[in-house]
Amino acid sequence: MEDSLPIRPIRPILPIRWPVDPATAAAAPGQDGPVWYAAYGSNMHAERLTCYLGGGRPTDGAREYPGCRDGRPPRRSVPVRLPGSLYFALESRVWGGGMAFYDPHGPGTTPARAHLLTAGQFSDIAAQEMGGGPGADLDLGTVLRTGRDQQGPGRYQTLVCLGTLDGLPVLTFTAPWTLAEAELNAPRARYLRTIAAGLVDAHGWSARRTAVYLTTRPGATGHWTVKSFYAAIAPRTGGSASATGSGRS
Repeated sequence: MEDSLPIRPIRPILPIRWPVDPATAAAAPGQDGPVWYAAYGSNMHAERLTCYLGGGRPTDGAREYPGCRDGRPPRRSVPVRLPGSLYFALESRVWGGGMAFYDPHGPGTTPARAHLLTAGQFSDIAAQEMGGGPGADLDLGTVLRTGRDQQGPGRYQTLVCLGTLDGLPVLTFTAPWTLAEAELNAPRARYLRTIAAGLVDAHGWSARRTAVYLTTRPGATGHWTVKSFYAAIAPRTGGSASATGSGRS
């Protein structure tokens, strides 16, 4: 069946190199130093990311964000593919339903979008992901040396360095647990719509390819089908998925 076909890049994906080259990334950048933020969930979508950078409420979201100390847009945004798995777990305070997390040691690969930001912007986005506000710079020394740094027990307080791109570190944040340990939970329609828009923007995927990918992620599989996904992302057309339901088959 088409739904089981492997996901392959449809255009060149920029390479990420690991381990980090000590000559270019051993020293933690200052607040204004450039880093790549690898977004694998809703922050692939430019409008969503803008709420973290400049402040505001995302479409269909339940929270107003204060924004970063530096609200400028990314210098660049490029499609990348990360080693590991995307899955949905726990309960989002913004969207309801499962939240997107990333296990760098999980099977397969994860399409993502790398945004070139300052280290200070990355710190402020991570703080807002945890329900806080901007103002404190993360210590990136450990994650650049070892590839991982659990800075707290929270959902997005574990930093991961995936290597370098154009000589600069590629960073993201996720939960401290693995996919096998996660409390899986199906995402809501409004959250999937935002992630889908980001995938289309970043990777140029078709609606069907996007549907197949998202509905087969752990936490979503068994709750969403390609048919219910189409109904959910169609703007204000109703269909088999309710505005806040899971679209169970």
